[in-house]
Amino acid sequence: MANQTTSIEDLLKKARAAKAAAQQKPEEPTKQAAPKLGKAAAPAKATAQAKLEETMGAVRLQEKERETAEKAAAQGLPYIQLRGFPIAPEALSLLTRDVAETLHAVVFFLVGDEIRIGTTTPGKEVDRIAERIAKERHANVSIYLISEDSLQHALKLYEKLPTPKEIIYGYRIEEEDLAKYEKEISNFEDLQKKITEVSTTDIITLMFGAALKIGTSDVHVEAEEEDVKVRFRIDGRLRDAATLPKAAWKQIIGRLKLLAGVKINVEDVPQDGRITIYLTNEKIDIRVSFLPTAFGESVVMRILRPKAIALEFDNLGIRGAALKRLEEEIEKPNGMIITTGPTGSGKTTTLYAILKKLNSPTEKIITLEDPIEYKLQGINQSQVDHSKGYDFAKGLRSILRQDPDIVMVGEIRDVETAEIAIQAALTGHLVVSTIHTNSAAGAIPRFLSMGVKPFLLAPALNAVIGQRLVRRLKKEMAVPAKLSTAKLKQVKEILGSISKASGEKVDLNKLTFYEPDPKKVTPADDGYKGRVGIYEIFTMTPEIEDLILSNADVSEYKIQEVAIKNGMITMAQDGLLKALDGLTSVDEVLAVANVDSTNFEPLTATGQE
Repeated sequence: MANQTTSIEDLLKKARAAKAAAQQKPEEPTKQAAPKLGKAAAPAKATAQAKLEETMGAVRLQEKERETAEKAAAQGLPYIQLRGFPIAPEALSLLTRDVAETLHAVVFFLVGDEIRIGTTTPGKEVDRIAERIAKERHANVSIYLISEDSLQHALKLYEKLPTPKEIIYGYRIEEEDLAKYEKEISNFEDLQKKITEVSTTDIITLMFGAALKIGTSDVHVEAEEEDVKVRFRIDGRLRDAATLPKAAWKQIIGRLKLLAGVKINVEDVPQDGRITIYLTNEKIDIRVSFLPTAFGESVVMRILRPKAIALEFDNLGIRGAALKRLEEEIEKPNGMIITTGPTGSGKTTTLYAILKKLNSPTEKIITLEDPIEYKLQGINQSQVDHSKGYDFAKGLRSILRQDPDIVMVGEIRDVETAEIAIQAALTGHLVVSTIHTNSAAGAIPRFLSMGVKPFLLAPALNAVIGQRLVRRLKKEMAVPAKLSTAKLKQVKEILGSISKASGEKVDLNKLTFYEPDPKKVTPADDGYKGRVGIYEIFTMTPEIEDLILSNADVSEYKIQEVAIKNGMITMAQDGLLKALDGLTSVDEVLAVANVDSTNFEPLTATGQE
């Protein structure tokens, strides 16, 4: 503040000197000199007057900034002068100009998870906006007091931005646009045709609109040598959706970066951002990943649409004795329930369904996720932040100090997290989590290989769930399938080995499976829509506990053998049972459940035996 005061005093001295010089009368000129001096006197006086006004304006500006700084100190707010401050476009675009002018507030700083808002009128409205941005961005948002001059300076910078449709932090797709695209786009050919007719802004609107209509989980935009590919992941499989001209790439990638809130001028390092689509009755989050590649950048957008997932426990697809045993295990007040499977196998959805079933006013439920994918009402959800050292292990320690009844840990990756989770399960908490293995039986060897002590793991583990997702057959396109002799033989072997303890009975002489009607299948419609889970579930038994506590190395195959003996149905068996019910096809189950089908004979004329 001392430096600022000194600056004002210097400016005042200069202003007084300039004023005195302007008012001082010039000496009476001689007649000969009169014409010469007369021509120069007026411009000199005008220049002096302009300098005086400029200096006085600077004095008034500095005085206003000083008053604003004092006002900020009195209100307990930080202060900043934005004239001369480098405001990045990605920061400014977090609020539209209309919102900024209405609230007298601008976002002037955005680096990582640090966001700063400047306002001339702090209050509830600005606080609400800050709260919303913090929630959407998972960021720390600070509010600064700024002068009116700083606000007007920042508002002028909007003229350099493309006209956005975003509101607050996010991207808005108008309801009428979605309705229009539903009428105009019925397949990928329509999308390709339309995408070549619209502007860059409308390309992105069209892309999201088509993705939401089709039920896409991920949108891939990939720069290649000659063009740009747009691909949609539908029911777990990538499909070519459209091709864009290479010339449009810079505009498209710039627009996506602006919307996702990442640095527009950074192209050589990976970046992660987030876009929010606001609809009338729904809010859709989109996680965006930018990755440098040889011909530009690859952009992958994961669409997180809460209404599109079935979080009801009864809709998971778990059946029979396995469902009954799992329901008994999740009702226990303590222990661990683990889901296993590769990325994209529906593990998180299963955990959310379990939490939703257990959620009640009498239970304190806290989750630790990376990242939070879906918001669950009545449940406290926390997101890890590796940049701040807030990882699963540290987060789990903090959660346990919150006195929870049920804890969800997004993933157990290391021995520290595993040991804390196990200790929580042994001290009165129900812990649900995931671990990456190929089967349910592989979870126990994985824990032991991390370094978890067997005498702690055995009493802590309640149940392990292995799972995959298979595509559902469309009923209107399903016809009886013709299986080759070799394939039918293998199917009978899988179904014939179902454990008697499972309670499932199959007549191997009366097997009818279904597949998409080859006559109706087209490039735009392969006969599948949606997905259903296939599962294998085992619960802790004295025999499995003895295996864990034995000093010998516990193999995945031995665990599976004991689990099957005790009534576990494998994923392949569960999938084929669902195929018998007409939910999916044999080919889909054999491909997803990792069953070797390379030695099948060609299709026979007679089909099934």
